[in-house]
This record gives sequence, structure tokens and C-alpha cells, in this order.
Amino acid sequence: MAAAAAPWGRQWGEARALGRAVRLLQRLEEQCGDPRLASSPPSLPDLLPRIARLLRQVAHARRAADGGGAEGPGGARDFLIVYLHNLEAKSRQVAALLPPRGGRSANDQLFREGSRLRRQLAKLALIFSYMHAELGALFPKGNYCGHTYQLTKAPAHTFWREHCGARCVLPWADFEWLLCTCHPVESGCTALALRSTVNLTCSGHVSIFEFDLFTRLFQPWPTLLKNWQLLAVNHPGYMAFLTYDEVQARLQTYRDKPGSFLYPDGKNHNPDLTELYQTEPHPYIHVSEEQLRLYWAMDSTFELCKICAESNKDVKIEPCGHLLCSRCLATWQHSDSQTCPFCRREIKGQEAVSILSQVRPAEARATAEDPRESSDQEDGEEELGQVVSSAPPLPPQLSASPAKGRLKVAPLALPRLQGPLSFPRVKTVALAPWQITSSPQAREGAPGNS
Repeated sequence: MAAAAAPWGRQWGEARALGRAVRLLQRLEEQCGDPRLASSPPSLPDLLPRIARLLRQVAHARRAADGGGAEGPGGARDFLIVYLHNLEAKSRQVAALLPPRGGRSANDQLFREGSRLRRQLAKLALIFSYMHAELGALFPKGNYCGHTYQLTKAPAHTFWREHCGARCVLPWADFEWLLCTCHPVESGCTALALRSTVNLTCSGHVSIFEFDLFTRLFQPWPTLLKNWQLLAVNHPGYMAFLTYDEVQARLQTYRDKPGSFLYPDGKNHNPDLTELYQTEPHPYIHVSEEQLRLYWAMDSTFELCKICAESNKDVKIEPCGHLLCSRCLATWQHSDSQTCPFCRREIKGQEAVSILSQVRPAEARATAEDPRESSDQEDGEEELGQVVSSAPPLPPQLSASPAKGRLKVAPLALPRLQGPLSFPRVKTVALAPWQITSSPQAREGAPGNS
């Protein structure tokens, strides 16, 4: 009975913590009465209700699951504990900057360009924006998918799953140790700068979503940290935690000078980035003989784009891996569609590829022309969905269900998350003024310590 009651106790504590977090955001939203706070994105009056809506969806989905499904370290429950602790800490910092509940006018220093309060509020608004994106990515419509989340870049996905398994979050110290196994990091200022770049939500932990963003920004994988150092640490043109309005104000004097570049701190030199330029051949897509023969039987070829049926495939959509020609992809994205035209998954990136053309043998042509030996296209497509090969899956236009290979996950070599982790207790008193005495986890995730 005790063992059976434990999941119910955890579920009840999780539901209460999610409910308290929603009420916390609602009270904080009441402090955002000044219309100037909603003047430009990302704005707190817009983000706070959206985060609260996502948390309600998470609570509903977790309640509907009724505690089903075993969760290991770094799963949904551990992520929510870290997330809610961080949400409480950041909410206290925002509340300390805003007027009391019911107040309509905020301190003018909050809107004065370059002021300390303005910089603090802008950074916190960006952090809330990252937290909203992270929660939506790992809990789409409230349903947890961190254990199946696919990173955009294949080498990064392999690295995470081989070393972290089904985890979606781990402490920064564990992540740094793992990253050093293939990308050594210098201690001191470099390690601190890396942490501030990767840990966008300033929680003291790294989620698979944050790692995905970092590896997309500073690809390719073999020179990941070198790219990051040259582009984000040493380059004078790199700026972080700026709002759109601040960027526009900074570049205002250069709007009539196309191609000009503004460097901060009066610097005007352009670093040499030639060492990052690598002319590598496009990766080749290998097609099995079985797939080729099935395409030939349908009087088609694998390399032909299945949208326009004119050009050859030369680009791969990430992370789903579907292939098409670059012209069709550009036309598709120009229509404001950011999902794959085949599977409707989000397009997070693209990679130029080459497909080795193979000469169609005479017997294959004869088979395609012989109606007695060739099945109709639908039968061929149904059979094609059962073929396992090294080539990417065929698009749904051919009614082939993509074969998704499962990645073999090595045993975890990580220490377990420090426990027991507990959900934060959010006080029900008014948010302002705050008593800035948060938990060690929250203090670790504060922007000043990032």
C-alpha cells in the first residue's frame, strides 16, 4: 500500500505546485498594468498568460495520465521541479521591479534607454520568452515529449542520447563534464561564458531544448566550441539579451548605409573568420538496391523531387530528414509555411545533400513497361513502406510510411540528480515588495549569477 500511495502523493504535490505557479503568474500579470510594458516584444503582459495557459495544459495532461509511465532521473517530473523553482525565482525578480498590484504607472527608469532597471527588465523578459518556448517544446499541448525530443543536428542528437539516455534535463556540472569528453572547455571565464550562452533560462540546469538551440546556432559539430568562441566570445559584433527595440535604436544611424556593421564599445575591426570556412563536399545519400528497383518499377527515380517532378533532390529538411529540391523548399517557405510539406513537422534547419545517380538497367525498364509483371503504383508504394535502408524515408506523397530508426542508447554514466527534489512552495502573499530569499536552486539560476 505504501508503494502504491507514493505515486499518488507525488502526483498530488505536482498538481498543487502547478496550480500555485499559475496563480503566481496571474498575480504578476496584475502588476503589469503600465501600457508601456506591452510596447514591444517580448513583453511580459503577453508572455505571462501564455506560460500560465501552458502550465494548465501540463497539469491537465499529467492528471489525465494518472501517474502512468515510469519516469527516471531527468524526466518530466524532474524538469517540472527545476522549471517551477526557476519560475518562482524569476517572478520575484520581476515583481521587485514593477509597481504594486493595481498600480498603473511604473518607474520611469524602467523605460529609459541604458538605465540599470531597463537592462534588468529586458533580460528578464527574454528569459521568460525562453522559458515559454522551452515548456512548449517539451510539453506540446501539455503532453511530455522530452524522452522522444529529436535534436535538429544529427551528431548533437547522437551525443545527447548516447550520454543522457531519455533525460531531458541535467545539472550544469554534469552537462559540462559530458561536453568536455568531446569538446574540452577551459575553466574560468570561458566556462562561465559558455554557461551563460547555453543556459538561456538561467536555471542552473541544461535542457535538451537549450542544447538543441546552442548546437543549431554554432554548428558544425566537430568545431562547435571553436565556432562559439570566435562568433560569440571574441567577435565584437555579438550582443546578447537585447530586445528588438534596443537593436533598432542601436542601428538607427546605420539604416541608410546598407552593409554597414555596428560594433559595441567603439571597436571597428572585423575579426578574421577564415579558419571557420570549410569547403566540404555535400553529404551523399545512399539508396539501397531494393528501393531503387521499386522506384524503377514505378517508372521513377529516387533522386527526382516528388513535389515538382522536374528537378533532383538537393536539400534535406531537419530534423525529419525528408528530401526535395531547393527550389520547391524556397517556394514552400515563401508561402509562410514553416512545417515540412510531407510530415508537417517544424522545419528547424536544412542541409544541402547530393544523391548518387545510378543508371537504370535495361531489365528494370522492361519490368516497368510490362503490365503483367509490374504492379500498380499504390501496391508498389505499400511495399516500399516496408523496406529498411540507409536512405531517408520516402515522402507521404508516395503513401510510404517513413521508417524511423531507433537510436541505441548506451547505459547512463551520469550520477543521479541530487535528491530528493521537491516542488517549490510559492507564498500566497502579494508579490510586491518581495523578500528576496529564494532557494539555492533559484539563486543559482538568477541572471546575475549566470
